[in-house]
This record gives sequence, C-alpha cells and structure tokens, in this order.
Amino acid sequence: MTSEKEIPSGDVPELDGWIGRSQTQDDVIDDARARRLQATLDDPFPPLEPGDALPPLWHWAYFWEQTRNSALGPDGLAIGTGMLPPVELPRIMWAGSRISFPTLLRLGAAATRRSTILRISEKQGRSGRLCFLTLRHEVLQQDQLCVDEEMDVVYREAAGALETSPEGQQAPSQADWSREVTPDPVLLFRYSALTWNSHRIHYDRDYVTGREGYPGLIVHGPLLATLMLNQLRYHLPEARVTGFTFAARRPVFDASAFTVAGACEGNAAAVWVADSDGMLAMDGSASFEP
Repeated sequence: MTSEKEIPSGDVPELDGWIGRSQTQDDVIDDARARRLQATLDDPFPPLEPGDALPPLWHWAYFWEQTRNSALGPDGLAIGTGMLPPVELPRIMWAGSRISFPTLLRLGAAATRRSTILRISEKQGRSGRLCFLTLRHEVLQQDQLCVDEEMDVVYREAAGALETSPEGQQAPSQADWSREVTPDPVLLFRYSALTWNSHRIHYDRDYVTGREGYPGLIVHGPLLATLMLNQLRYHLPEARVTGFTFAARRPVFDASAFTVAGACEGNAAAVWVADSDGMLAMDGSASFEP
C-alpha cells in the first residue's frame, strides 16, 4: 500500500523458483458464512439462502488456508509455507486487485480456487526497498469460471524513525452516494475471523504500533474494497458487477471515521474511500450490467 514513486530494480533472483508455484483449494460456498458476513457489514438485504448469488468480493471469506499456528510468522502470516514467499521485508500489505466476474457464484454449492504466483519484482521507493508479488486466483463452480483475479501484495521495510504518511491527493468532492463508516476493533476482528486472516496489524494494537510503527489498527484493504462495491450494490441493486479494479493509496486506521463513496457514468462506476482528512485512501472502478 504505497503511492511512492518506485524505481524498477529488476527481479528477485533468489525468489525466481516461486514464480509459477500454484495450489488448488476446494470449499463449499455455504450460506451460513455469507449471512455472518452480512451481519458484520450491516448488510440491509434479506438473509442470503442456498441458491442465491454471492455478492461480489465476498468470495474472500472462503478458501481458507489450513496453516498450523507453529508455521505462522511473528506477524501472524504464513510466510514461506503457503503462497507468500519468504521475502526479507517485515511489513506486508494488499496493494490492489484486478478482478472479473464471468459467472455468478451460487450459495450452497462446492467451488474450487486455483492460485498461481505470476510475478515477483523488487523496486526502490523513497521509503526504501519494496517487493511486489502478483498472484492469480481463479474460482470455479461446476467447471465454470466465476472469479478471475490478479492480486498485488507489497512487502516493505520496517518503519523509520522519521517516516510519515505517503503523499496523496484529495478524494473527489462530487459523489452519487456516500456512507460514513466508523471502524472499531470489533468490526476488524469479525472480518479477520470470517476471512481467516491472522495478520496482527488488524487486531493486535501493541504489535502494530510497537513492532510495525503504525498509529493504530489497520482497516483491511479487502474490507474497504468490499464496502465500496457494497455501496454500489445498495445504490443499484439490480446491476450485476462484471469487473472491478482497485488500488490502495494510503492506510486507513481505526482511530477515526472514513467515507465510502462513488459515482456512476453509464455502465461503470468510480468508487473510493476517503480518510478522516479527506485524502484518497483507496480508489477503484467497477463495470456492471444494468
């Protein structure tokens, strides 16, 4: 999660063996988990039932990795044992994704996710060394591709004594809809539990402030992205999202409220998150069928 100007410095030879690494996971897109996510997100629609379509981005609550506690790193992540290679940089963030939704995922049926590491590259930014990892996730149900996602993860150096927030830009001032969200540890805990996310930056205040140098608990990037598409869903309940791209610009912390907003133009929508200072924290673009 960075808006710095990076200077390419080539691939990472010691990690080349990870490129092309893949794994396949099976899960059932159960309605119980979807309803718990509805409750966590204060979703206003009727409870989801078997056969209903899973809302876009809610697939992140499935396909949990069964990593033993003893295999987790000090930050709570499985480094070097799952799909995250052992990069020697201590801070990890989900930087963004490019996703298409060719077919609806249906509740109550089995599904398969194929994951592949596409790229690993190193760059030099103003805050130091960066390493970028790109994964592809394909979710299939009854042999039909339902979700096709390229996910970017960034590894960063430890916080410096003089580190400041990334430079950014003001969020758009004109919106067709907006919602203010006040994050709290309960929301972050429940979303972490539903996505099987043990990264301590989202629930361990002593760790995230003392070890990683952030001012508070960090609101999950995928939670922000889900809230952006949920607002589009509330505004246009009959629309079917066919594609979505988003990028994290600066972290959002639990100390103050943030705003989720968007605006439509034809069969596309610009969506964004503004932090408490009105700065752009995440932005995205969704395409949909009316």
